[in-house]
Amino acid sequence: MTGSGGSQHWAPGDHILWRYRDNGSGDVHICRPVTVVRDTPELLAVWMAPGTECVKPVLADGRPVHQEPLATRYTAPRTTARARWAGEGVLKLARPGEPWSVWLFWERGWEFRSWYVNLEEPRTRWSGGIDSEDHFLDISVNPDRSWLWRDEDEFAQAQRDGLMDAAQAARVRAAGDAAVATLRAWGAPFRDGWENWRPDPAWTVPELPADWDRTPAHTAP
Repeated sequence: MTGSGGSQHWAPGDHILWRYRDNGSGDVHICRPVTVVRDTPELLAVWMAPGTECVKPVLADGRPVHQEPLATRYTAPRTTARARWAGEGVLKLARPGEPWSVWLFWERGWEFRSWYVNLEEPRTRWSGGIDSEDHFLDISVNPDRSWLWRDEDEFAQAQRDGLMDAAQAARVRAAGDAAVATLRAWGAPFRDGWENWRPDPAWTVPELPADWDRTPAHTAP
């Protein structure tokens, strides 16, 4: 990281970890090595390259989580597994303190596919990356600016299973409404032309470290 005092930022090309804690145990269960595109007081932009080795939650028998029926999806025993990111890369954009991040997806040949608003806990920075907690509810935004809610069924099931109480669920829904207001006004980052961005061809794919789930020694604002 560069800078001094309370204003430290990563440089373009730095490798960091983008992680999510489990909503029940609080342990890290998602870890994605990424390359920093931009890091300023206003925005953190990172690139997850195709083929990146990541950590993801799986059922205890190794099956993908989405194969478990919704009623037991969040109560069935789980573990984690390493896997390569399939498909094209993902650009992730996050503004400090905002309870969501915006992801950009492309098809092969850099045909822009969609934006994805991932509702989540505002990210905590530490020396090796950022940590957050997913809030189940998401928004998909098409190139023509049409949009729709995603995973409302999982959002409801998480509440039934006690992974978030009514007050937190209301805050998440309010955050989603705020995100919708931003995209309806076509505010940042939707208006900023990120769909035309391309990664530096000299960048290498970050490696997943053995201690991907380590507890940060300290956090930084």
